[in-house]
Formats: sequence, structure tokens, C-alpha cells
Amino acid sequence: MKFTVGQIAELLGGTVEGNAAASVYKLEKIEEAREGSLAFLSNLKYEHFLYTTAATAVIVSHQLELKLPTQAALIRVEDPYLSFTQLLEEYQKLKGRLMQGVESPSFIGENVIIGEAHYRGAFSYIGHNCRIGDNVRIYPQAYVGDNVTIGNNTTIFAGAKIYADCVIGNDCIIHAGAVIGSPGFGFAPQKDGTYRDIPQLGNVILEDRVNIGANTTIDCATMGSTVVREGTKIDNLVMLAHNVEVGRNTVIAAQSGISGSSKIGDNCVIAGQVGIVGHIAIANKTTIGAQSGVSKSVKEEGTFIQGSPAFDYKQNLRALAVLRRLPELEKQLNELKEKI
Repeated sequence: MKFTVGQIAELLGGTVEGNAAASVYKLEKIEEAREGSLAFLSNLKYEHFLYTTAATAVIVSHQLELKLPTQAALIRVEDPYLSFTQLLEEYQKLKGRLMQGVESPSFIGENVIIGEAHYRGAFSYIGHNCRIGDNVRIYPQAYVGDNVTIGNNTTIFAGAKIYADCVIGNDCIIHAGAVIGSPGFGFAPQKDGTYRDIPQLGNVILEDRVNIGANTTIDCATMGSTVVREGTKIDNLVMLAHNVEVGRNTVIAAQSGISGSSKIGDNCVIAGQVGIVGHIAIANKTTIGAQSGVSKSVKEEGTFIQGSPAFDYKQNLRALAVLRRLPELEKQLNELKEKI
């Protein structure tokens, strides 16, 4: 698909310096770009590539002052990184509109309502009594259980599994291998040392614009719902246990796990390999550093914690500084003991 530099600028609300009629048909990094490609410059440490790139056009800031002439046409915008992201989004939507129809073999159950312009890949399965919106794309070997609701413009990638009764909002993305609604880890210990399964009767609700990474698992609630609020982005290989609630616009990085019934606030940042115990609450705008273990509630908004057990980030850095000096301090202590 080819577009003129002028068409791209119009889409982004930008202005063109150079040949607005030139054609672009691919997106590339500024340092690797070739003729016919569109790149962007956001980080000024890459500015030197602007004067040598073979790209046909480059998205730059209105405020950028050129040090040398450029071969590429410039599309000037307020925020190049945001504009390039917008362009990627539009390209993804365009590709989605081109992918429509039903591949064979695939299965769809009884009493299913499905919207317009949808795509169902080969070997996909949709159970009974489902409600699926417009422009939904369900890739090959994806599974959608009975009584599931999926909103408009949502994509379910290959091999993802959505258990019965779950609710998926608009504009969601569920990546390959993710499992939504699997039974929560609930077992009652018996006097004879065995465990009795506790039926998990709830569901999972993903609100609008939620992204779920590859091979992430979100357990259904024992009763009620496990909930991920709108705008939240969850990385690959993350585990949310039964009855967890994650607030709006929170990000959770890979290999993190949140135990049952914990409540995560809005606009939180949870780095990789974080473990959070069950039945605690994390305040809005909390940041949790990588490999932290959180064992108690965080009550104050805007807190930054780190470590295992996790505590205030700056205090943690000071503690680590002391820890690194322990061999030296032990040596000094032994020398003092000998003098005494």
C-alpha cells in the first residue's frame, strides 16, 4: 500500500517540508531506512541519522532546528513518537479491515450474534449463546467458550482461550496462548491431608482497551468477577489469580504474579518478576520495582517501592549500599575487637 508524504502529513495533522508528492510504502528505523520508507526522529541522540538516512520521509518535531540539509522530506508534528504510534495504529486498522470472512474449518455454536466485518480463522471455535461485536478478529485455533461477550474491534490471536461467561470489552487485544477465565487456585484442606476442590463459579471481565500478553493467564473469580479495568496493559507470562482487581491504565510487566483477591489501583506500574500476596490493596499511581515481593498493602498514592520484602525505593537503595559494604564493615569490627 502506497501513500504520499502529503497524505501521511494530513492524517497526522502535520506540515511537509520537501516533496509532498513522494510515495512511501513501508515503515523503518531512521538508521536502517531505505528509499520508499517512512521513519521518525524522537530521541535527539539519533539526530545525526536524519542527515544521512535514505528514507523518503521522516517525522520530526516542529521545534527541531536543522543543522544540515536533509535528503528526506520532513513531516513536522508536535510529538513525533506519538504521531508514529498513531500511524502504526492506523496501519494496523487498515490491515484488519482487509482481513475479513470465515476460514474453513471453524465452528460456531447456536444462538450466537456476531457483528459486521468480522474474521474467524481456521480451526477457531465459538461456543453457544455468545455475543460478538463488529470488526472482531478471531485467529486460527482460538477458543471462545459459551456465553462469552466480546466488544467491537477486539482481536483474539491464535491459540488464545476464553472460558465460558467471560466479558471482553471494545478495542481489546488478547495475544497468542493467553488464557482468560481458567479456574482459580482454590482447594480446601481436609483432616486426612488431602485437598478438596472449591468450585470456581465466577468469570473474568476485561474492560475497554485492555491488552493481554502472550501466555498470560487470568483466573476466573470464585464468585463474582476477576476484573481488569479499561486501558490496562499486561505483558507476556503474567498471572492474575481469582478475584483480583486491576485498576485503570495500569501496566504490568512480564513474569509478575498477583495472588487472589488483591486490589491494584489506577495508573500503577508493576515491573517484571514482581510477586504480590493475596488480599492486599495497592494505592493508585504506585510503582513497584523489578523482582519485588509485596507482602502488605500500599496505602499512599504515588509510592515507589522496591525489594523483597518491598519498601520505599530510596530507603532500599541506601540499604543495598550498606549491604555491599558488609564485608568491609565486618573486617573493621574484627579489627576493633582485637584492639579491645
